[in-house]
Amino acid sequence: MLFNKKKAWKGITLTIAAAMAVSMLAACEKKESVDKSDSSKVVATYKGGEITEKELESQKKIISFMSPEYAQFINLSDFQDYIVKQKIAFEYLSNKADDASKKEGEKQASQLIDQNKKSMGEDQFKKQLETQKLTEDDLKQYLVQAMTAMTDMTSKVTEDDIKNKYESTKQDYTVATLHHVLIGLQYGDKKERTKEEALKIAKDVKSQLDKGADFAEMAKRYSDDSSTKENGGLYENFTIGQYNINELKEQVLTLPLNKISDPFETTLGYHIVKVDSRKETPYDKLTKEQKDIIKQNLGAAKIDNFMQNELKDIIQKIDLPKTTETPAGSTGSDQSKTDDTTGVPYKEEVSKTEGTSGK
Repeated sequence: MLFNKKKAWKGITLTIAAAMAVSMLAACEKKESVDKSDSSKVVATYKGGEITEKELESQKKIISFMSPEYAQFINLSDFQDYIVKQKIAFEYLSNKADDASKKEGEKQASQLIDQNKKSMGEDQFKKQLETQKLTEDDLKQYLVQAMTAMTDMTSKVTEDDIKNKYESTKQDYTVATLHHVLIGLQYGDKKERTKEEALKIAKDVKSQLDKGADFAEMAKRYSDDSSTKENGGLYENFTIGQYNINELKEQVLTLPLNKISDPFETTLGYHIVKVDSRKETPYDKLTKEQKDIIKQNLGAAKIDNFMQNELKDIIQKIDLPKTTETPAGSTGSDQSKTDDTTGVPYKEEVSKTEGTSGK
């Protein structure tokens, strides 16, 4: 699939992103009230609270549960440092939130749990929690905290902020209709092609198109884009910001209308496109959903900014337990390094960009 369809907070930290990717949600944490039975070592102190080793281990379990692909990194020192800072940030921000945000956080937490029970099935929902020795109450308490912080930060976003963000990314709201052929490196029942093989086929398809072959028929015959193959490669009225692939996005934005592109490479293989129409969307024509998503993304950016620029003045001490430096399955020390602490934990996406379908 070439488009991001899922709603998410662009640029936000792992736990919020996962929490808002409703179909994938399965996160949790202990209650924020003091756990008198927790006599484990204090691993971090900050203005207004502290984090124990038991809480850190619970947070690591959360990450592994909702994003199993990151389980191999969970004991890396950089990743643990991120996790404990993230926990401090959300505790601090939710405690500082106003009453309206706390009320809304409670409401959103309940809605997310209900939605996930419905999408996963209640039995499977409970089973996944039990596998990690977690309860629905754990999940509820975590989500209340996360949604409270998010709601409070989003409430600080102004209409001017939304307009300015739109102006800086306005090409993402261009609505286009196009035809597309993908010659994939993986096709059929997980069969594989080399780049050379894929390019050879793509060049042959382009040659036939140049000689007058019907684009829709060629897509039905050759394309490995399963989402459009049967309707002749047609993507109709999609905003550019929904594209996952930058190379494809660039082609759709710049290719002259009705001109067939040369084959171009992405991580999926080789693509050929023809843009039938392309129209910018002015700010006053954005849908409420589009504006809401911009606002939510800006709220998420405020949280990221807080973590990067303000959190250091709130943290008093971090004393993490020693951990391994090589992720599970890794064979070299170079591979043990995670990305920037605001980049490693993101799910991919989890995400829908600010643009939405023009349908």
